[in-house]
Amino acid sequence: MSNTRIERDSMGELLVPADALYGAQTQRAVNNFPISHQRMPAPFIRALILAKAAAAKANVDLKQISESQGKAIVDAAQGLLEGDFMQHFPVDIFQTGSGTSSNMNANEVIATLASRLLGEPVNPNDHVNCGQSSNDIIPTTIHVSAALVLHEQTLPALLHLVEVIERKAVEVHPFIKTGRTHLMDAMPVRMSQVLEGWAQQLKANIAHLQGLLPSLQALAQGGTAVGTGVNAHPEFATRFSQQLSSLTQVRFTPGKNLFALIGSQDTAVAVSGQLKAIAVSLMKIANDLRWMNSGPLAGLGEIELEGLQPGSSIMPGKVNPVIPEATAMVAAQVIGNDSVITVAGQSGNFELNVMLPIIAQNLLSSLELLANSSRLLADKAIASFKVNEPKLKEALARNPILVTALNPIIGYQKAAEIAKKAYQQGRPVIDVALEHTDLPRSQLEILLDPEKLTAGGV
Repeated sequence: MSNTRIERDSMGELLVPADALYGAQTQRAVNNFPISHQRMPAPFIRALILAKAAAAKANVDLKQISESQGKAIVDAAQGLLEGDFMQHFPVDIFQTGSGTSSNMNANEVIATLASRLLGEPVNPNDHVNCGQSSNDIIPTTIHVSAALVLHEQTLPALLHLVEVIERKAVEVHPFIKTGRTHLMDAMPVRMSQVLEGWAQQLKANIAHLQGLLPSLQALAQGGTAVGTGVNAHPEFATRFSQQLSSLTQVRFTPGKNLFALIGSQDTAVAVSGQLKAIAVSLMKIANDLRWMNSGPLAGLGEIELEGLQPGSSIMPGKVNPVIPEATAMVAAQVIGNDSVITVAGQSGNFELNVMLPIIAQNLLSSLELLANSSRLLADKAIASFKVNEPKLKEALARNPILVTALNPIIGYQKAAEIAKKAYQQGRPVIDVALEHTDLPRSQLEILLDPEKLTAGGV
């Protein structure tokens, strides 16, 4: 038996693997784009299949296809989603800029399955793709896939990270550490204040990200080829969004201007920009953890991160801050992804952006990377680190910057002299201040009390 079969499209005949659900147009794309050997992301394909089911339901409602055809398409889509659907979607990320190859891949696979279910031909273009163009279904799928990942993965992970940080802040509130600016000793802070700062960074970023959801959930569907809606029923966009909302339990709406949503990818660029901001916050948190954990003898040694694996193939006993390091690498990748999306977003030439697949790939990559790393950072670094209180107290006692609290009483110049002597002599600042001022020890102990200098954590 032959392991291939002949398929036909508007360009002629083509050999396709005998057991493939897809047809000629998918095979042409496989042949044309052996570039990265990376397929479109699974969340994108999932959203594309859901969009095809929603379109079929809308087209049945609008009497554009028969009820039996619509049911077969919906059942085929649902069957795909319940199995290992990615095996049927071999098209490379680096393909035609409109994503037409991926659209036709979905149309062909669903048409094959629907034809088998119905017992008569279901056409990939006339039925599965009814009322659609690659030029609106692919921008729609970018929005839908990103919205679903945001709702299901990224936002829950970020909120979990905030919750863990805030819970840890309560736990470490009693501990006071040396603050640092320019990586140099500064006034003391509570450990809880450090963590509360991290939490606020993330909460602000989450709020900004949530503010983009209405734009992300507004869809290009109904614009078809150039935004005019040619070959689509006038009510198709509304019915499609209603059906998709029902299928996903996320509220999608027709875009206010379909020309903008097809000709540009400004919303994807904006979402990516906010993901970059989150990556920058995570990089700061990860690096703070690495510095505080550094040592344990020759570094700061203020905290001890959970030991997760041996840190060296040659140095026995070495343990490294692997989760913060992995998080920092994720942050770097997300920043890089944003650069790609920024360049791709500039490729809206007249009525169509022609870098849609790479926008989808990088946006979904950023969303998933941030989701996964946020949970790991929360559960395997922040929740479990231990505070090295003796090291904190030792550093605080010898911190000459505490003399800042004496400025209003003895003046900046005198305080600077005391700080320099304390540093040069390696002595506690209170002892040096006692020798060089008329202030009694009892008053100095009050003025230089690190706990009072942190404003009690308020």
